[in-house]
Parts: sequence; structure tokens; C-alpha cells
Amino acid sequence: MSGELIQMGIYLVILILLAIPLGAYMSKVMNGEHVFLSKILVPCENALYKLMKIDKNEDMGWKKYAKAAVLFSVFGFIILFLLNLLQGKLPLNPEGIGGTSWHLGFNTTASFVTNTNWQAYSGEMQLSYLTQMLGLTVQNFVSAATGIAVLFALVRGFVRVKEKGIGNFWVDMIRSVLYILLPLSIVVTIGIASQGVIQNFSAYEETQLLEPVTMEDGTVIDKQVIPMGPAASQIAIKQLGTNGGGFFGVNSAHPLENATPFSNLLEMLSLLLIPVGLCFSFGRSVKDKRQGIALFLAMGIMLVAAMSVTGVMELKGTPQLEANGAVNITASDELVGGNMEGKEVRFGPGTSATWATWTTAASNGSVNSMHDSYTPIGGLVTMLQMQLGEVIYGGVGCGLYGMLGFAIITVFIAGLMVGRTPEYLGKKIEPYEMKMAMLVCLATPVAVLVGTGIACIVPSVADSLNNPGMHGFSEVLYAYSSGGGNNGSAFAGFNANTPFVNITIGLVMLFVRFLPMMATLAIAGSLVQKKKVAESVGTLPTYNGMFIGFLIVVVLLVGALSFFPALALGPIAEHLQMIL
Repeated sequence: MSGELIQMGIYLVILILLAIPLGAYMSKVMNGEHVFLSKILVPCENALYKLMKIDKNEDMGWKKYAKAAVLFSVFGFIILFLLNLLQGKLPLNPEGIGGTSWHLGFNTTASFVTNTNWQAYSGEMQLSYLTQMLGLTVQNFVSAATGIAVLFALVRGFVRVKEKGIGNFWVDMIRSVLYILLPLSIVVTIGIASQGVIQNFSAYEETQLLEPVTMEDGTVIDKQVIPMGPAASQIAIKQLGTNGGGFFGVNSAHPLENATPFSNLLEMLSLLLIPVGLCFSFGRSVKDKRQGIALFLAMGIMLVAAMSVTGVMELKGTPQLEANGAVNITASDELVGGNMEGKEVRFGPGTSATWATWTTAASNGSVNSMHDSYTPIGGLVTMLQMQLGEVIYGGVGCGLYGMLGFAIITVFIAGLMVGRTPEYLGKKIEPYEMKMAMLVCLATPVAVLVGTGIACIVPSVADSLNNPGMHGFSEVLYAYSSGGGNNGSAFAGFNANTPFVNITIGLVMLFVRFLPMMATLAIAGSLVQKKKVAESVGTLPTYNGMFIGFLIVVVLLVGALSFFPALALGPIAEHLQMIL
């Protein structure tokens, strides 16, 4: 076990070493400074402005910025929805896959437009190459870019003094795609393709099985269909953009989507690379690196705690596995042992637990193991990270602006405790900012709990479950937590492709994506008009250990306590039943 835990620590060290320089680079890009790619990309950037008739010097107020972001998302929604419905009549469909149902099309469209990538379908079975590329991959880029754009609009709200504009949405989005997401995706695509992740337009291949399988009815299965397609390019941006939608049904547990331990490392580092880097971007952009480091540490402490709990629980296994010797039987010099159910032998429980923790922290949702097979506490941790609002690094851009919402609440509470008007980064936090921050932080609990509660009393949902009782409830709670956390991973275990589940989870995803986004831009619009307040002896330092601890407590109070009753009915009760 100690070796696996050391390995998890090494993953973290590599991540941080990569994220620090990336953070400085992203800050320069979004602030319009010269970077090493400028000579190549500035002409491309200017050509796009000319083609799209964008005035790159326009400085938008928060309402116009919000309008642009929403209208762009609506346009993308319409295009992707039509692609889903009409793919059977469109090219690049060698398998002749027909259009999706209207409710699955709505769910898939809402999922990818909101950067959630929840999938109520199996990718290789129900979507054509054209839909995967022109629809899903494009949204993987632009939905992530929208999150980065909104984050830097908020940063300008803190930095600028007595102004009205918070930037230009179109410029922010184009720079995010052109300078950040596209170059990184090219590097990761080449890296994972070199390991055997497929990238082609071939028709599916049929091969002879080495060991034919005889079914109960006497039918002999001696052939296997191997799916093909342009997978590597979509997988790269699904990881980097905290999207997570799998090209294949079993996501990154599929050998053609995640071929080797090295491809697994590349994909896993990509999960958190940009979200962690944005913490350092924030510190540089507000001209106080201590602020970014404080947020990085607050998130990091919670992530390490989550990794430790999940890793220990999966490496230890369950009392039942220990009782019959299964843990010791599977353990050897080559294999760690532990709870191997639902996990790839080539990755083992330690690496699988790391991925599970990172993907649910990052609002990514891709998986290399099946979370439904985790121990109850291991599954609880993955759920809880989503239920906190995906602020433990979280999604690209949206994770950090969500955490900044908690930071605003933290300084407001601290100000009340000492009888001062609260300040954050030199700007006074007043009732308006507090109200908007509460919308940012409470959108997830409201949407998830209401959605889960309604789903649990609908007979069709209960009929779709493969597991009864506490575990069945956990599956439903996880599904709505995943949609409400803009995560997209699944406990699985029940048929989510029904009209009710598709529509309700789709609505949850839209609500939790756009309400916090609009509230964040409203905060930016309010802050940008304020003057800077000089720091005094009564100012609460927002970069020291006390603030970091206070911020973690506030996140847990708002997030964890909201969901404790639901978690008590699901994974906690299941764990107690298992050990008693």
C-alpha cells in the first residue's frame, strides 16, 4: 500500500511542476501580453477577428458580456441538437447510425454545451464520426473556453478601478482556444496516439475471437466488432477542457482510448493541469502571487484528503474481501491487490483511485474504472467532491470562479465577526456581491437535491435501477450530483436513457452552468466600478494559513452539510451495513 500512496504523491508533484509555468503563460495570454507562440498565432487571431467582424478593442459591460456568452451557447446548442437528430442523413457515418431520440439529443446537447459531458449513451454505438467531431469536440473546446473567459472577466473586476468594462467575450474565448486549448491538445493528441490510442476514419473492424464463447442457449460467439474512429483528438480536449465525454462507452478504461500506463499518465495529468495552472494565473493577474497560492493550497489540501481516503479504502478493500482472503490472493509482487472490482488490472486500485479523485475534483467526469464498484466510502468521496460545487480546482475556469464565490462569502463572514466591512483584493464586499456569491455557491445543492428527490419518487426511475436499497439510491444521487456538478461521470447501474432522466438531468446541467456564470459576471460588473481600499491593520489577510483554513471550513459547511442527510441514506448507511 505504501508504494501506491507514494506513486499518488509523485503524480501530484509532476502536476504542480507542469502547472506553475502554464499558469504564468495563461495569464500572459489572457492579458494580451507577448508569449512564445505570438509570432505564429497573432496573425491567425487577427484573421479571426476580421472574419467574424469583431472589434478586439471593444470593452464590454457585464450585461453585454453575459449576453454574448449566452447567445454563443444557444447557437452551439441548436447546432449540436440538430446534429444529434439528423446524423443518420449526414456524412462521416460508416456504420449508418441513425439519429438519436429527441430527449437523448436534448440531454447530450445540454451536457456538452455546459461542459458537463454526461452521457446517457454509448459513444461508439449511437454517435457518428461527424457528430463526435463537429458536435462534441467543438463544444469541448468552446465550452471550456467560455469558462476561462468568465474567470478572467471576474479577475478584471478585481484589478480594474472605477471602470465599466470587464473585457471582450469574443477576444477572451478566441485567445483561450487558440493559445491555450489548441496547442495543449495537439501535444496530448500526439502523445496518446503514439501509445496506440486510435485516430482514423475507418469503418468498424470484425475479428475472429481466439477463444469463442458459448452462450446458455447454445449460441457460439466467435467474432468481435472493434470500433474505430478519430478518438485521440477528442480524448485530448476532453481531458484538458475538463469535459470528460468518452469516445467509447467505457471511457478511458477502453484500451483504444487509454492504451498504456504512459497514456494513462498523460490523460490523468491533463485532468487537472489547466485548473491548477489557473490558480497561479490568478495570482499573477491580480499582481499578488500569494492570493493564487492561497487558493491553490486550500483546494490542494482538500484534494489530498480526498485522495488519501479513496486510495486507502480501495487499497484496503472491504471486510468481505479480507474475510475470504481475496485481497491477499490477488496481491503479489506485480499486483497490489485490494478492491479490484471494476478496475483495470494494468492500472490497479491506487492509480484508479487517483484518477477517480482527480476527475470528480476537476469537473471532468472521464473514468478509467467504474465508480459503481468502489467501496461505499470511496464512492462517497467522488460524490462529495461534485456536491461541493466542483471547487476543488474544478472545471476549466468555472472551478476557480466558484471557489472565488466561496472566498467572497468567507471574507464577508469574517468581516461580520470583527465588525468591519469585508474586503477582498482591495475591493469592498457589500450585500450585492454577497447575494450573487450565494447564487454561485448554492446553485449546485439546490439543483442536485431537488432533482434527486423528484427522481426517487418517480416509478420509472426505480424500475431502471439494477441495485435496490441504499446502493440504488446512491446511483440516483450520484447521477444528479454529476449533472449538477457539471462533472459527467456516472455511478452507472441504472438505465439513464429515459425521457424523464434525460430531461431532468439536462435541465439541472443548464441551471447549474448558467446561473453561477451570470452571477459571477454580475459580481465582476459590480467590482469593476469600485475604488481600491487601502490595506490597513484591520484588513483580513487573504493569503495566510488562517484564511486558507477558514475558506476550507466554509466550503465544507455550505457543501458537505447540505448533502449530509442524503449521503447518510446512501453510501454512509451502506458502509455501516458492510462493517456491522
